[in-house]
Amino acid sequence: MQRHIDNRSYQVEILPPKQSSEKLDQDLESFASRYTRVLEAGYCACLTDNAMGHLAFQGLELIEELSLPVEPEQVMIHLNTFHTKEGLDQILAACRARGIKHLLVVSGDGSERLPKLSPADLGAPAVESVTSVELLGYIRRQHPGAFNLGVAFNPYEPEEHEFEKMKRKLAAGACFVITQPIIGNHPLLERLMEEVKLPLIVEAWMSKKLHLLSECVGYEIPEDTAYDPVANLKALHAHYPGCGVYLALLGFKSQFPILKSIWV
Repeated sequence: MQRHIDNRSYQVEILPPKQSSEKLDQDLESFASRYTRVLEAGYCACLTDNAMGHLAFQGLELIEELSLPVEPEQVMIHLNTFHTKEGLDQILAACRARGIKHLLVVSGDGSERLPKLSPADLGAPAVESVTSVELLGYIRRQHPGAFNLGVAFNPYEPEEHEFEKMKRKLAAGACFVITQPIIGNHPLLERLMEEVKLPLIVEAWMSKKLHLLSECVGYEIPEDTAYDPVANLKALHAHYPGCGVYLALLGFKSQFPILKSIWV
């Protein structure tokens, strides 16, 4: 039941349309097409949650509205802390009703248009604000054994600080780990694999616009930096042969058709 997480596989990111879209019908058609193609190819469709703080449709509501099929092992729902308590509980109940078990639990990016869960909402009055740790704990308490809970690892943060956060995530119920985008390889992943005995999924940045990672890595990447995302994907396979790969900003016209030939 967990072959897409426990074994090497592609996790394909799909961004739901923004609610402010001026071409919503076209965006919905594109979303449905990408989602269906990912499932038919045998990969896992990863549906983001208000990516980059932009108000977007929730993945589950699109599945319902567009009458899309659900293969429970091939769908991963991202879930962040920018929800109302009622909205969070509705999402979790809908996931259980559709048999969706894989959740990627992150703190997320906020905006003025998004509500934010409070510590009281999740029964964590001792903390000042809700992070992925509190959200993990809440899901595990309210739905014991129902979900396979993933967390993020950012090797570009201060090393000891990031590993301390990972310890708290593990204690709260993390079952697998997805990294921030990796270019070629990163030395902290060796330590991560030694200390954290969970399935690891490395993120491949599939856009040629490498400079968009500047904020993530903590330093400025010039816009004219040469970058070959397919070559980087191949390098990740070579460096981390036992890991799954999360494909961010994948090009469905030129890149999706060649995935089968890259990873054989």
